[in-house]
Amino acid sequence: MEELKYAVVCVDDDPFILQMLGFQLSKIVDQKCTLLEYFTDPHSALSSIDNLVEEKIDIIFIIVDYQMPQMSGGQLVRAIKSKYPELKCVMLSGHANEVSVGDLIQEKLLDAFISKPWDEGTLFEAICPILDKIR
Repeated sequence: MEELKYAVVCVDDDPFILQMLGFQLSKIVDQKCTLLEYFTDPHSALSSIDNLVEEKIDIIFIIVDYQMPQMSGGQLVRAIKSKYPELKCVMLSGHANEVSVGDLIQEKLLDAFISKPWDEGTLFEAICPILDKIR
């Protein structure tokens, strides 16, 4: 078995969304060397990101929901980017649009924005260029 070298982190307060992301990501992410992690709590995700970085596991990208009760996706992206500016962040939202996350886009904190509900092709279109950089 190959050693885990990479990780993808998904954060959404809806477990169903995380389950769907897991199903879709498993189609294009090599799980022999990539850990797929899912969190409903942004604070747990931040802690896990710190642990992954400490363990020298490269985080390929992070998928973040915009609206969560504990912390907004914008706040989470800012917290991640303040510590790890090179990490790639993709935002999902059924409530926000590109205008409402415009400051994140303008500050180049987001690599992609995807509206919910999304289709698999839209997700793959957003993340495949990021995945291609490690292949």
